[in-house]
Amino acid sequence: MPEPPPWRRFGQESSTGADGADVEPPRPYLIDQPQIDVVNAALHLRRPVLVTGHPGSGKSSLAYAIAHELSLGKVLHWPVNSRSMLSDALYQYDAVGRLRESTLSRDGSGPEPDIGDFIRLGPLGTALVPRDLPRVLLIDELDKGDIDLPNDLLTVFERGEFEIPELSRLTRERDVVEVHTAGSDVPVPVRGGMVRCTEFPVVLITSNGERDFPPAFLRRCLRLNLPDPSEQRLRDILAAHLGADAPARVDELVRAFLARRAPDELATDQLMNAAFLRLGGVDTDAEGLLEALFHQLGGTV
Repeated sequence: MPEPPPWRRFGQESSTGADGADVEPPRPYLIDQPQIDVVNAALHLRRPVLVTGHPGSGKSSLAYAIAHELSLGKVLHWPVNSRSMLSDALYQYDAVGRLRESTLSRDGSGPEPDIGDFIRLGPLGTALVPRDLPRVLLIDELDKGDIDLPNDLLTVFERGEFEIPELSRLTRERDVVEVHTAGSDVPVPVRGGMVRCTEFPVVLITSNGERDFPPAFLRRCLRLNLPDPSEQRLRDILAAHLGADAPARVDELVRAFLARRAPDELATDQLMNAAFLRLGGVDTDAEGLLEALFHQLGGTV
């Protein structure tokens, strides 16, 4: 198999940040000063950022760029779909598994299993665990979720906390319970059944503009629209990912891409795919190949 593009390499080793948290490998990301100002304002205000833009404009990648720049560890990712519920993003309780283990322990006269072994925090719940540095949470494609989901998020965003009722009922007998977190087997303590952040997470919410959000939700977010990159920005992106000489070597592809590009019809990563193949010696002018690479994103397939 040939080497994959830099942006399609998986299983790379992560490094360790100053606070001991895992840090993902750096990903080149270019952004203009007006967009940087919005992100910085959100960091100062501890407010979520609602990121919009055409497909391929770098909405999701922005979260990973922030996590790398600020050494905030791995990004917590919540991909939203039509079945997504707030409760799943906060925590999951395996009641059936606990019942089974309890029955087995009684039959074998073993110790009663700990309830914390059957509770795992979701990406949003993990982001609210108290720590010195915030985590980066990417809520991807919120507009695909249920119509009430944005309103369900409001209380959590405003209070920075949520309750685990299965644990709050135990407070008389046990105040602290250790539970698992998303993407890690290292347990964290939960006191009194409440998870309450000390630093509000860096929350980026992406939307493809498929529907509107309620005013109460929009009021609590900072809006950031990522524009389609200019010709010079496209060349800078190619240079960052494929080498300083890449733009000159694929100049013809850049011009062909710009001639075909229209809103919602072509994405930047389509140009990057074509450039990677051309630089690798593939004849992108072969019959049908360029059409496959620069296929329109809108319309009927």
